[in-house]
Order: sequence, then structure tokens, then C-alpha cells
Amino acid sequence: MLLNTIKYDEPVFRPPGEARSAIIQATLGCSWNKCAFCEMYTSKNFKSRNFEELKSEIETLSRYYKGAKKIFLADGNAFVLSANKLIPILDEINKQFGKLQRISSYALPKDIMIKSESELKDLRSRGLKLLYVGIETGDNELLKLINKGETFNSTVDGILKAHNAGIDTSIMILNGLGGKKYSQQHALKSAEIINKISPKFLSTLTLSLPYGVEHFQEKFNGEYQQQTIVELFEELKLFIENIKAENIIFRSNHVSNNLNLKGTLSKDNDQLVEMLQQAIINTPNNKYPSAPDML
Repeated sequence: MLLNTIKYDEPVFRPPGEARSAIIQATLGCSWNKCAFCEMYTSKNFKSRNFEELKSEIETLSRYYKGAKKIFLADGNAFVLSANKLIPILDEINKQFGKLQRISSYALPKDIMIKSESELKDLRSRGLKLLYVGIETGDNELLKLINKGETFNSTVDGILKAHNAGIDTSIMILNGLGGKKYSQQHALKSAEIINKISPKFLSTLTLSLPYGVEHFQEKFNGEYQQQTIVELFEELKLFIENIKAENIIFRSNHVSNNLNLKGTLSKDNDQLVEMLQQAIINTPNNKYPSAPDML
């Protein structure tokens, strides 16, 4: 069986849109792994995996995922690998799987910036067509408080560099990231950065606190006050109201979210805002999100 042949280094995470994708763990963990809000890879040390080992796994996966259309390169930001390391992996994937719709990966803006325009176009020509980038916020103050390692400008530069090479992006914004104190600036600056980069896909997740509020407060380099569900809805409403970029496929359907939303921005802004307004009216003001049992 496949599970006896390929042993994933757990935990393994992938975006909701990659539910039917074959997953190849090109790297283990996250090369940054310092964000205050993230507990996904704290149990791992970052490692780039050996190509010969990957080659064997790609061949095995191709036998069990016959007809697969999508491949996702894990773990946290496999795109940190240099073009010289990614190209053999992509070539082997294309050799074993044949025609694919796309290959995708998580990435940080800095991972994009370390590659030349020609390298990015080369990777695109080999099928790497989509990068998932958790920018979390467009607010510089909040980016510093969560130790993201990026700024508004570095994020814009990285995303636009990918777009100029023909690589699409799916951007994640984290609702509730700054708590009550930073909520308004988080919403407004996040809308501003989306208007500048105009990604193909945009999703919002809600800050999860798997180890409790106090644990996050200790890692957050500022004053953090947890928001109620109503306050989270109000923040998200302000964010959507200020997005002017067009033809962005929007989803807010992650398990962390308190309301399932989907549409195309900015065409569906009014409809989404109205759904949020109704949720605000019908939700008790003192209700807080339930703490998840696990990541």
C-alpha cells in the first residue's frame, strides 16, 4: 500500500484548494518558523529533502494518483528552495505524472525575491503556476508585532514579481490577528495591500488559539486583547468594504471561520457586507470564538 511506501513527516498541512492534490514533501517544516500566531511547524526543524529520495516518492505517488491534475509541494514554504533545486523536482513530477493543471506551493515574499525574473518564468514554464502566500496583514506595525519578517513593501514587491513572471497567487489574511487595539488599522491596511497586488485568489482565516489566549499574548510583541465574534465580523466587514481591486476570487470557508463567505471581489462586495451585517445583528455581543481542540 501507498502508506507503507511513503511515510510523511507529520503534521502535514495543505490549503483547502489542494484537497485532491498529490502532496510531495519537498521540505520539512518552515524556514522562518518565528511568527507569533503560528504553531503549525513548531515540532519540526526546517530541512530540505534529498532529491533522490523525492524522486522515488514522486514515482510511487504517480502510480497511486493516476490522472492527478494538481500537485502540492509541502511543507511550510517549499518555494524557499532555489530554482536549481526546484527544477529537477518539477521535471521529475512532469515526467511521472504527465499533463497537470498546476503545481503549487506555500511561499513567503522573501522566497520569491531571492529568485530572478528568468528563474521564476522558468519555474512557471515547468508547471509551478500558483503560490499560496500568507501575508496575514498589510499593516507594518502589526507585521512587526507578530514577527512576520516582512513589511508592506517587501510583500508587495514579492507578490508583484511573481505576477510579472506569470505565477498566480492565493493570498491569506488573518482575521483577528491584532486583537481589539489594532483591528481597524489591520483591516484598512490589509485592504490597501490587496488593492495593490490584486491576487487571483484571496482567503481570510481567523486567528486560532490552540494553546489559549495567554500563550499567544506571550508571543505577541504588543498589547493583545481578544475580539468577540461580532468584533471579528466588524473587522472583516471593514476589510471587504475597502477592497476596490476587481476579479478576485474570495473565500472565507476555512474551519477557523465563524461565517462561510464566498464571492468575487469587488463585484460581490455589497452582498458579502450585507451577510456580515446580518451576522453582526444576530450574534450575541459577548460571544467569543471557541478554542480549537487541536491544530
